[in-house]
Amino acid sequence: MASVTEEQVREALSAVNDPEIKRPITELGMVDAVTINPSTGSGSAESVTVRLLLTVAGCPLKDTLNRDITAAVKGIAPEADVVVDMGVMTDEQRKSMRDQLRGSHSDREIPFAKPGSLTKVYAIASGKGGVGKSSVTVNLALAMAQRGLKVGVIDADIYGHSIPDMLGVGDRRPTQVEDMIMPVPVPNATGTDIQVMSVGMLKPRKDQVVAWRGPMLDRALVQMLSDVFWGDLDALLLDLPPGTGDMAISLGQHLPNAEVLVVTTPQQAAASVAERAGTMASMMHQRVVGIVENMSYLVTPTGDRMEIFGSGGAATVAKTLSHRFGYDVPVLGQVPLDEKLRVGGDTGEPIVVSDPDTEAAKVLQGVADQLSGRSRGLAGMQLGLSPAGR
Repeated sequence: MASVTEEQVREALSAVNDPEIKRPITELGMVDAVTINPSTGSGSAESVTVRLLLTVAGCPLKDTLNRDITAAVKGIAPEADVVVDMGVMTDEQRKSMRDQLRGSHSDREIPFAKPGSLTKVYAIASGKGGVGKSSVTVNLALAMAQRGLKVGVIDADIYGHSIPDMLGVGDRRPTQVEDMIMPVPVPNATGTDIQVMSVGMLKPRKDQVVAWRGPMLDRALVQMLSDVFWGDLDALLLDLPPGTGDMAISLGQHLPNAEVLVVTTPQQAAASVAERAGTMASMMHQRVVGIVENMSYLVTPTGDRMEIFGSGGAATVAKTLSHRFGYDVPVLGQVPLDEKLRVGGDTGEPIVVSDPDTEAAKVLQGVADQLSGRSRGLAGMQLGLSPAGR
């Protein structure tokens, strides 16, 4: 007689989440069957076979699913032989799962643009390239996740996409279920939740050059916002291209509720163009939440600060934009030059994870604290309500 029942096994499997969709595999209809063969005596153990239906044949995380399912069954039947028999969903089953997740709406919607969305959307912008905008983005994303937030990252820098490599998932490709794309999860030791999507992940070849103009750029942004199943995020970070071009305009049109974080360096040449990035956000009716000054100073071996790129850039931008907009635009942090910050981006291990006790990591963690501490509520949002007639 079997020591466990099918009901008990399915209950245990309800605690196993799909690594990409972040929902229980039982809820998604991925558990096709559970077969229990009792021990036949003579020292043989009972066996539990779980028939699992993958969304696609080449699911990149099937080993993770195998491991998690085996552990879940072993938790209630330690002596059992566990077999995970993997199959693939039919087109009809995939469509059913897609409809369950997204609803059966034919029109693609951007969930973050809805009046009731509770996701805080931050666009990381700069007036010019080379100021470390992408480095700031990945470190803020990881620092927020370390604080328990569910974080999504969109690499909206179409021409200079670098976010996947900086997060260590440059060779990963997203899974597609019907017309729904799963963002790529970023593994990290804290077990927190980060998901990323980049146009670089959608190209046939990693070295392929993207040569798009306005309409195609807009379409790419909409696809990453609406075709990707992000689930319930606390924060969504978008790494924008430098400058005030098509992508900044598209973002303002599709995500008017996004708040903009401007990254600059200390020198006045960078500060003047950073002001333009902030002004563009205001023109699109977006709020500038603050300024981050990167490469602010270098700490010498003697402990002195060397201001290689001058000083005062972020303060100038903050003062100018505060006066121009009529509300306070603070300097959220001044990140020092640190070789480990560059190395972390090259190796896919950003500094807030690889060297959290460095001064640069602490400043970035402080910026994340300020952004994470802001309320995730409906205050100030348009709720789409109108007065009822008498």
